[in-house]
Amino acid sequence: MLNFLPGPLLGLVAFLLLLLNILLWVPLLLALAVVRLVLPFKAVRLAIDPVLVRIAEAWIAGNSGWMVLTQAMDWDVQGVAGLDPRGWYLVNSNHQTWADIFVLQHIFNRRIPLLKFFIKDQLKWVPFMGLAWWALDFPFMRRHSEEYLKLHPEMRGKDQEATRRACEKFALIPTSVMNFLEGTRFTPAKHAKQNSPYRHLLKPKAGGIALALNAMGDKFRAILDVTIVYPDGAPGFADFLCGRMRRVIVRVQSLPVPEHLMGSDYAADAATREAFAVWVRQLWRDKDAQIARLLAQAAK
Repeated sequence: MLNFLPGPLLGLVAFLLLLLNILLWVPLLLALAVVRLVLPFKAVRLAIDPVLVRIAEAWIAGNSGWMVLTQAMDWDVQGVAGLDPRGWYLVNSNHQTWADIFVLQHIFNRRIPLLKFFIKDQLKWVPFMGLAWWALDFPFMRRHSEEYLKLHPEMRGKDQEATRRACEKFALIPTSVMNFLEGTRFTPAKHAKQNSPYRHLLKPKAGGIALALNAMGDKFRAILDVTIVYPDGAPGFADFLCGRMRRVIVRVQSLPVPEHLMGSDYAADAATREAFAVWVRQLWRDKDAQIARLLAQAAK
């Protein structure tokens, strides 16, 4: 354990280990992804995609390794026993910090299939990582504002189409489709701007999860509803690297796939949109109450 080092030095060590892990695995991902691009046949994809997943899992295991080496963290995790690494899952979580990604990958790696995130389109330009996300078929989403769509109506539905294309690929091999219903990281400023009715959460957006259920709902074994709580406050990425994230609480609840919402047309049917909204709002009320309970218990 290196957590005895001063914070800035520990952060430097953690960052270098993170970078070395990226440089080790990303070139392998890209080499295989290029082969898949040059030979765009289903048989090739079925052969290469599982290898890409194994590489990504080794990459995540490497991240878990340097986290254990550099971080003195108290992990309080419940609900991950009995999950199936060969099944399909739809995973949902609250979102507060970039550290959420490392937390989710750490607790789920090799317990369920590789998490596939919906990525903001501008992040495809992040050095190394953008190419890695492309190689792993993470869908890039533009998420245009309503004001932009009024000026450019031809762009309406592009994200939905990208989601459908991604889900077609996800259906080929076991995959965990990851969705942050809030669409962005929680901050007090965003919470106030939204006038969110939830104490610890931003308003949820049902579109992404609705499209995933519409495209491949019959594949999903369950919905994994994840609640992440940082009793000492959500850390920034630098705080995380420097070992200032001392405690994290994670609760995973396996929920049945809502059959009455599967196969419905979220984009075209107002009744379907309302049914999804009702379901998501109840999910979020329960999560908000759970976060309040966990924070109160951690403060004792």
